[in-house]
Amino acid sequence: MRLAPAFLAAAIVAGTHLPVAARQACADGSVRLNEILAAPSHDWNGDAVFSSRDDEWVEIANTGATDVALEGFLLMDGDSIPRYAFSGTLAAGAVKVVYGRDSFDWEKATAHPAFGLSLGNGGDRVTLWHVAGADTAFVDGYTYATHISTADRSVGRSTATGEWMLFDAENPYSGSALPGGSGCQPTPGAPNVCSSTPAHRASWGEIKTRYR
Repeated sequence: MRLAPAFLAAAIVAGTHLPVAARQACADGSVRLNEILAAPSHDWNGDAVFSSRDDEWVEIANTGATDVALEGFLLMDGDSIPRYAFSGTLAAGAVKVVYGRDSFDWEKATAHPAFGLSLGNGGDRVTLWHVAGADTAFVDGYTYATHISTADRSVGRSTATGEWMLFDAENPYSGSALPGGSGCQPTPGAPNVCSSTPAHRASWGEIKTRYR
C-alpha cells in the first residue's frame, strides 16, 4: 500500500480541524501510544547488531476489553511523513512494538523514502492516526523533550495512572524538567510496570539545612 501525497494533507488537516465530536471519539479509543525510545545506544530489537536507526522504537497498546483490528492505523513523527502502517490484530490488554527496522522495511516495501522511524534526538513528536475510507482521524500523539531523547531513556504511560513518565534506569536523569527521573526500566513489549520511587538528589548542605 502506497499512501498518496494527498493523504498527508488530509492527515494534517484532520489533526488540526477535526470536528470536536470526532476528535473526542478518537481520544476515547482503546488503541493509543504507550512508550517511545528515540535514542538507542545498544541492541533493543534483539537482532544482535546495534543500529541507531533500527533500534529506535515506538509501542502502542490496546487498553480495551476486546481485540482490535489494526488495519488503518498509522504512525508518523513530527515531519508528518508516514513511518509505519499496522496490520493484523492487537489483543485486549496487549502491546505492539514498532522498531526502526520495521519502519525501514515498511517504507522500502511501500516505495516511501526509507529512513526508519526517524525520531529526533533534540525532541520530536510521535502521532498515531486511523484511516478508514476517505476519513482520516487523529488518534493519539506525544511531543517529547530533549532530556527524554537521550541515550536509552524512554517515555511511556504509567500502567497505574496512564500519565506519561520517564523510564531512565539505563541512563539516570537528575534534572528538573518534566517528566522527571523514575529509575524505571524501559519495557518494549511488556507492561510499563515499575516499583521504583523517584528520588530527589540534594547536596549534603541542603540536607543539613532541611533537617537541622
